[in-house]
Amino acid sequence: MKEIKTVAIVGLGALGILYGHHFSGKLARENLRVIADKGRIERYRSGKIYCNGVECDFNYVAPEDRLEPADLIFVTVKYKGLAPAIKSIKNQVGESTIIVSAMNGISSEEIIGKTYGMNKIVYSVAQGMDATRVGNKLTYEHPGMLFIGDIAPGPSSDKVRVLADFFDKTGFHYEIDYNMKHRLWGKFMMNVGVNQTAAVFQCNYRGLQEEGRAREIVIEAMREVVRLAIKEGVQLSEKDVDYWMSVLDKLNPEGKPSMQQDIDAKRPSEVDLFSGKVIELGRKHGISTPVNSMLNSEILAIESIFPQ
Repeated sequence: MKEIKTVAIVGLGALGILYGHHFSGKLARENLRVIADKGRIERYRSGKIYCNGVECDFNYVAPEDRLEPADLIFVTVKYKGLAPAIKSIKNQVGESTIIVSAMNGISSEEIIGKTYGMNKIVYSVAQGMDATRVGNKLTYEHPGMLFIGDIAPGPSSDKVRVLADFFDKTGFHYEIDYNMKHRLWGKFMMNVGVNQTAAVFQCNYRGLQEEGRAREIVIEAMREVVRLAIKEGVQLSEKDVDYWMSVLDKLNPEGKPSMQQDIDAKRPSEVDLFSGKVIELGRKHGISTPVNSMLNSEILAIESIFPQ
């Protein structure tokens, strides 16, 4: 595979801004593209985007623009924006393009792969960042780490090695994981517990780091995922719960998970991606998921009063 020189990003949420800001300091402006429809581009240009107080001078490209395919595409949208995002990157995908989905959940790679081929996908899990986006401003203390790898255990594929070489050259924080399915499920488990509990208790990370009912709910929700993961052939255990709780405990106490940020902004969350998926898998395997069912009901009740 050829060396990565051009990068496209679709989705200017927390991760999209974080990654875009990083690569804007490493690549020529024309080699970093932010894909958005013309309406969004106008809003981004008029309102400007800031990362830790620094204005981001991004090179915006519309989906219909005809350019040479990008060597690397980051998909950093919310789950409900995945279908439009897949369409929007069509003109960016070429024969040797690598696609990385830094989205939450355990299914986005397969959904993207159905359109563009699984041979273009490098699996990833973003963890450890404490980025908070309010309006057009992103702030963070810890940029976190992007774990990358193939879904099948064994030596890394050519595309993973090419991606790792690019990250090395651009100073991007990453690590190759040789058991990506396990990590994907572990991050999913953490999101199920942390994101949803913060949304229901209306708290920041500190509210989950301190001993109390909120922290107990986080752990109980995660344990429901452990039982389901085993049925799905992924060997999560209590050790994984402890590991991901240690990840939580290292985050900036004043930061907020993405779902809590959605609730604060009165926009639809990814509840279907988290407890919705847990409930679905619980029905599939005949396993009770009372904690996630409760979280699901509470979050949907909160969202029901949002402006339409």
